[in-house]
Amino acid sequence: MRTLLSLLVVLAVASKLPAADTNAPAPSKIGTGEADKYYDQVMIVTGKVAQVTIRPRVIFLNLDRPFPNSPFTVVIFPGKYLADVEALNGRTVEIRGKIKNYHDKPEIVLDNTNQLTVFGPPIPTTAPAATRPTHAPVVSPSTNAPPPSTESTNLPEII
Repeated sequence: MRTLLSLLVVLAVASKLPAADTNAPAPSKIGTGEADKYYDQVMIVTGKVAQVTIRPRVIFLNLDRPFPNSPFTVVIFPGKYLADVEALNGRTVEIRGKIKNYHDKPEIVLDNTNQLTVFGPPIPTTAPAATRPTHAPVVSPSTNAPPPSTESTNLPEII
């Protein structure tokens, strides 16, 4: 009986608390050229990363055009969020957040990786692919060497 009474009290108190507004409209999606019309508003800005600039204390993703002609910039403080930001170069991204005016240019500061969505397949790197032999090594019949073993060796495990 006491448990039931406690449960009713908790439910009564909880019903008086304000609920989160689940009917709040989602932020609108805009292009980089429209961002300067929405300062101090939460929006989703879509653009193509035209330039990645890595400084010791800050990373800039300039969308659609390189600096100084970029219509929109994403600001990332390094060491917290993205391992390889250079891989974003040339990719289409969406950044969600409050648009700020910095030196008369719109920007969003990335506070959380959930704010950034990357679209499209990864861009291939220019690094050469690892090559594997196309055939087994040939052992000359004139040598008495045994053929290479295909069995695994007992190597210690690395933990």
